[in-house]
Amino acid sequence: MIDESIVRMYLKAGEIAKRVREEALSKAKPGMKLLDLAIFIENRIRELGGEPAFPVNLSVNHIAAHYTPVLDDKQILSDNDVLKIDIGVHVNGYIADTAATKSFNPAYEPLLEASRTALEKALEIIKPGIRANEVGKVIEETIKSFGYRPIKNLTGHSLDQYVIHSGYIIPNYHDRLVRWKFQEGAYAIEPFATTGVGIVKEGNIATIFSLKKVRGRLSDIEKRIIDDIWKSRRMLPFCERWLTKYSRSIEGVRNILKSLAKKKILHVYPILVERANGLVSQFEHTVLITGKEVIVTTL
Repeated sequence: MIDESIVRMYLKAGEIAKRVREEALSKAKPGMKLLDLAIFIENRIRELGGEPAFPVNLSVNHIAAHYTPVLDDKQILSDNDVLKIDIGVHVNGYIADTAATKSFNPAYEPLLEASRTALEKALEIIKPGIRANEVGKVIEETIKSFGYRPIKNLTGHSLDQYVIHSGYIIPNYHDRLVRWKFQEGAYAIEPFATTGVGIVKEGNIATIFSLKKVRGRLSDIEKRIIDDIWKSRRMLPFCERWLTKYSRSIEGVRNILKSLAKKKILHVYPILVERANGLVSQFEHTVLITGKEVIVTTL
């Protein structure tokens, strides 16, 4: 059985994530810079007593995931955008992962409703002993009933302390090979619906990173960065916006990241884009299964 103190930390992370998600949805408007929205979200997480579990993902239109604004980001939200806001919060490493989509064009509301409803129906059936692919079946059938496709190579996932993807996946379709059963633990359920073909591919930029094993010779500044990240985040992802104290210039920050990547110390997360450039919506909640109950921590 999960210790009560751990449950409390999961619940606190979930409450912070829920509150910040709703504030972000209200704040996001056409004409707003993505960078300003990202800074607002991450500052609010810290103000409320949590820490970002990963840089907030603000993925627009055909970008499905893994985009966070860079230091000199100029992108501005437009009237026709479909914006995914994917937020992670941790309290002592115990994570809440939640997402919602906002569209400024009513024509895209059915696309949003497809992934939102798929998440609701998935949450209704999650319990100890149910197979992950049965959850995927419900997600797939729901999204298709709206006339869209689920993204098959993006999945939900189990969570553990300081680990966002801790080994188990929850497919967004009826994958007969994924036969594990839900048991005590924490899980992120995240249906993605698209107007495209239902497959994402890696884009040509990366704005999110995490640590891998340290190898090779490091400069003093590289050692300091790695030590600071490990002490506070271990292998949780980070971004260039969080490294400005180590360099006076944007180029200096990027040169440090390039050096660490070249030395194979960083795991790099390229943006994920829908293969046919279809629009993408996403909704996500975190579920905690204890010996007593099933709790949606971010609802």
